[in-house]
Amino acid sequence: MMRAVIDTNVLLVANGQHTDVSESCVIACVNRLQAMQNAGVTVIDDSYRILGEYQHKTSLNPPKGVGDVFLKWLLRQTGNPLRVEQISLTELADNEFAEFPDATLEPAFDAPDRKFAAVAHAHPDKPVIWQAVDCKWLDWWAALQTKGVHVEFLCPLDTCQFYRKKFPNKPLPALPD
Repeated sequence: MMRAVIDTNVLLVANGQHTDVSESCVIACVNRLQAMQNAGVTVIDDSYRILGEYQHKTSLNPPKGVGDVFLKWLLRQTGNPLRVEQISLTELADNEFAEFPDATLEPAFDAPDRKFAAVAHAHPDKPVIWQAVDCKWLDWWAALQTKGVHVEFLCPLDTCQFYRKKFPNKPLPALPD
């Protein structure tokens, strides 16, 4: 069964809210969200930090894109454990979680992104994190993987292109296999 923690940028790309991405990236995000709606389990935190971020960055009334439609579906499914699994997180300080997989990596990690890694790590099955185009995850995925948390880049070419633009003096990190 498909099970994933979904970074907000997947919804935004599927909505067409990220102007610099390729058409193939938009299609990849749309296809994944629709597949999740059809037959997957979305993993979120039980304090609705992830849902709150989704709601803050998308449009529900009226839903304008595939990411909005996915969120509307997800909100209706939150009480259905066959479609949504909710994980408890222990917040030690703002955006700092006891369940974060790697204490040495946490300070380098974007604070709003920590909840995705913490939820994946706290889940007994360690579901994959779907990442669209946040290129900073290229610096983090390998350390997360050593802790059992896997990141899947839905748009690897776009992500690498953004990384080169954002960090022109750094070598491009490898992608996960």
